Amino acid sequence: MVKTPADRWSPRDPDDDAPRLECGVFGVFDVEDASAVTALGLHALQHRGQEACGIASFDGNGFHTERHMGYVGDAFAGGDLTTRLPGAFAIGHTRYSTAGGSVIRNVQPMFADLDTGGIALAHNGNLTNFLTLRQQLVAEGRIFQSTSDSEVILHLIARSRRPRLVDRFIDALREIEGGYALVAITNKKLIGVRDPLGIRPLVLGDLDGHPVLASETCALDMIGARFVRDIEHGEMVIIDHDGIQSLRPFPAARARPCIFEYVYFARPDSVVNGKSIYEVRKRMGRRLAMETPANVDVVVPVPDSGVPAALGFAQEAGLPFEMGIIRNHYVGRTFIQPTQGARETGVRMKLSPNRAVLAGKKVMLIDDSIVRGTNSIRVVRMVREAGAAEVHLRSASPPIQWPDFYGIDMPDRENLLAAQHSVEDIARILNVDSMGFLSVDGLYWAMEAGARDPANPQFTDHYFTGDYPTRLLDREIAEGRNAVAERQLSFLVDA
Repeated sequence: MVKTPADRWSPRDPDDDAPRLECGVFGVFDVEDASAVTALGLHALQHRGQEACGIASFDGNGFHTERHMGYVGDAFAGGDLTTRLPGAFAIGHTRYSTAGGSVIRNVQPMFADLDTGGIALAHNGNLTNFLTLRQQLVAEGRIFQSTSDSEVILHLIARSRRPRLVDRFIDALREIEGGYALVAITNKKLIGVRDPLGIRPLVLGDLDGHPVLASETCALDMIGARFVRDIEHGEMVIIDHDGIQSLRPFPAARARPCIFEYVYFARPDSVVNGKSIYEVRKRMGRRLAMETPANVDVVVPVPDSGVPAALGFAQEAGLPFEMGIIRNHYVGRTFIQPTQGARETGVRMKLSPNRAVLAGKKVMLIDDSIVRGTNSIRVVRMVREAGAAEVHLRSASPPIQWPDFYGIDMPDRENLLAAQHSVEDIARILNVDSMGFLSVDGLYWAMEAGARDPANPQFTDHYFTGDYPTRLLDREIAEGRNAVAERQLSFLVDA
């Protein structure tokens, strides 16, 4: 039986209701102490994956790799990093697992020695035909060292019979489906690729004349690099000592970048596809105030991701903005506790009420999004226990009703609160005096994108609409909706 992508996700912390992105990628070419520069870039991308990290470098004689569970600062601190990972080419990766489990063998970058030379690869996103391709490759006799979809790409490169590595890479790209941004190094090149629809982000920067690739512009800021441009959807850039070559290995398609990057994932100080994340989130809050007003005394963000939207809401509504909830930034991921009481303690370790702001007030809480609602229940309870007279809750995104298969770890549909309940029911479940969500049209307004075109949407927005931008082959097979592919897989496995 083929498992669905949701089945392959790693277990979630029951106290942590936030959606998770799979990872962030970074790469530099012809830079002194490239691994140290890469470690700095990964620090800026830590929000895209806190589970594991890795760096691969090339020093002219060979490749060097290090992969660790945990944070970048813990893994790559110390003055001997460039001794351990020497060279002027390097790529790096921060990870939160969606495809494959939480084990060291799935940590990236991944490396392979091919007959054309070595290649190290880092991948942000998720392949929607990963299981199908993996079973085909196993049936051909390929041996896998991980359960990550990134390793499939290396096997596809190795399988190609083209004489040039770049052409082999292109052959592999034409077989994969989904949302992804890739960076890779060979003994001569730094390569970057963005999927045909541009679902996952990738940018090009310049560090004193040397090219840099990164998931977000905040990583360029961290190392003092200049933003050059976004890698375009469906573009492959080949960087070597002769310069930067741009290739278009896919048929032309209209871009559909992930709108959830703007809602939640990207850092507020990043610019994604030409738009300031901070300004877009403030506009979400402004529109939310227009669509779902309430008679309240104070606007309070659920920190940290709710802050820009709460600012926009307060400014539009003419209400005071206050930090009524304080986040402890010195607590890591909430540990999984066996009892409800211990779990409540875990939540309070991360968030604490500011009673001077909350007591006796009609409070408007602003959060970026609501997934299962477990965190919202605890936050609302905490605010009420701090003495709030009323508690109202607004989500700066539309209701999340559909799971993701492009690199975001979200629950199955039956565990998504808004997919199972009306707004009125959600208000009752969360114990709030009123509940409101930003509309899909309001989100597009905040993006300054005009009205959503149902026939040709401008963004990847299936979490709210159910309109998936690509085929979901693994899912179709799992649900018995693709009999042809199922027969092909059965033949390969039986053979």
